[in-house]
Amino acid sequence: MKVGVYVVAGAAEATAVRASVKDVVKAYVALTKPRIIELLLVTTVPAMFLAAGGLPPWDLVLWTMIGGMFAAASANTFNCVLDADIDEIMRRTRRRPMPRHQVGTVPASVFGVVLGILATLVLGFGANWLSAVLALTANAFYVFVYTLWLKRRTPQNIVWGGIAGCFPPLIGWTAVTGELAWAPFVLFAIVFLWTPPHTWALAFRYRDDYAAADVPMLPVVRSAPHVSMQIFWYSVATVAVSLLLWPLAPTGWLYPIVAVVLGAVFLWEAWQLWRRARSGVAIAQLKAMRLFHWSNSYLALLFLAMAVDPLIT
Repeated sequence: MKVGVYVVAGAAEATAVRASVKDVVKAYVALTKPRIIELLLVTTVPAMFLAAGGLPPWDLVLWTMIGGMFAAASANTFNCVLDADIDEIMRRTRRRPMPRHQVGTVPASVFGVVLGILATLVLGFGANWLSAVLALTANAFYVFVYTLWLKRRTPQNIVWGGIAGCFPPLIGWTAVTGELAWAPFVLFAIVFLWTPPHTWALAFRYRDDYAAADVPMLPVVRSAPHVSMQIFWYSVATVAVSLLLWPLAPTGWLYPIVAVVLGAVFLWEAWQLWRRARSGVAIAQLKAMRLFHWSNSYLALLFLAMAVDPLIT
């Protein structure tokens, strides 16, 4: 009987260990914010197609994606560490690993450093050192300028802090060409101008969360009509700049057509949000998440078009 008891106990312990390891792995993966990484890669790879005027070398794409993934994961991990206190307050973020104490501050910080080193080495040896330096610059900006300085101090936090998210097109372009040009800076500007409408639309949804955490997102400190007006004009600027790519990069007929169609829908959604806000409806009735979801689709489809264009035109 004792042998049977020991066997059952051993099996239970093994199952517990497996479950514990799985939970730890899931916690560390969650620190990297995989959904944000996906969005960043969406703006990296198409820039490589555009720079190459067609298909870039598959191994270069692979190493650039891996390096970019490590770089974004590193920045996101440090963001989780530094924002643990406000993440614990906000309903949207309180189930992240740091507020739930699934990962300690020191191990998470070491994890972030390791990811940053891996990103630098992978991009440096797999692509080139210009791309590696750009990734490091983006990380430093996100951690030190946005997270530590801007986020809790100014309603313009996401405007200037969003610069960090504009670097992936530069990284993708330089990975192929080894140098910068006007075209990737247009891509940089598209993402820069797109970020405020995208983020402020989401901030409408979680306005109470940001207010409780004392984070001065624009929808917390300004009226809905004012924020919606800002969203609309940033959307206009985004669409206008997206059309500049046509004369500055080797694009054919596909990209400008797609940019116009996608831009028209983007502007319509932004205008409708502004119209509803001016009519005095409650924030819960603004349907801001419609614009948020469309902004994701807009950016993904726009960059997809610039990747496909050189393949067929």
